[in-house]
Amino acid sequence: MSERPSERLRALGLELPPVPTPAGAYVPAVRDGEWVWTAGQLPLVAGKLPRTGLVGAQVSQEEAAALARICALNALAAAAEAAGGLDQLRRIVKVVGFVASAPGFTAQPAVVNGASELLGELFGEAGRHARSAVGVAVLPLGAPVEVELVALAHPAA
Repeated sequence: MSERPSERLRALGLELPPVPTPAGAYVPAVRDGEWVWTAGQLPLVAGKLPRTGLVGAQVSQEEAAALARICALNALAAAAEAAGGLDQLRRIVKVVGFVASAPGFTAQPAVVNGASELLGELFGEAGRHARSAVGVAVLPLGAPVEVELVALAHPAA
């Protein structure tokens, strides 16, 4: 992959959303040296959740994977803001996905693939990352999925 992540994002017909103002005592992302950590990001679109509920009950696995993709976009927006732009991110190191799961639902990895696949599309080999996919009882605002990531950025100028 030769083009930059911002070019691949545009080629997919996507753009980074505005970073929402935190609803609590935290910041959307923190940069320390070359490391960037994001807070957990919900699948907010224009400040609203497109779906709520438990995956495997009110929300299908496929819908949840699409929501995880939105979470990844939101996490990238926060990381890019902290790093000075999307193209300043040089590697995705770790992704943690939380899936609000109905009893008996065990396909959390397939849901979080929605986020992981987008990161691979944008960053190529540098988008391959370590990952955890965790089933939880409930997430903030009734969101079906939440994603956070750790990235490496190019050194600050």
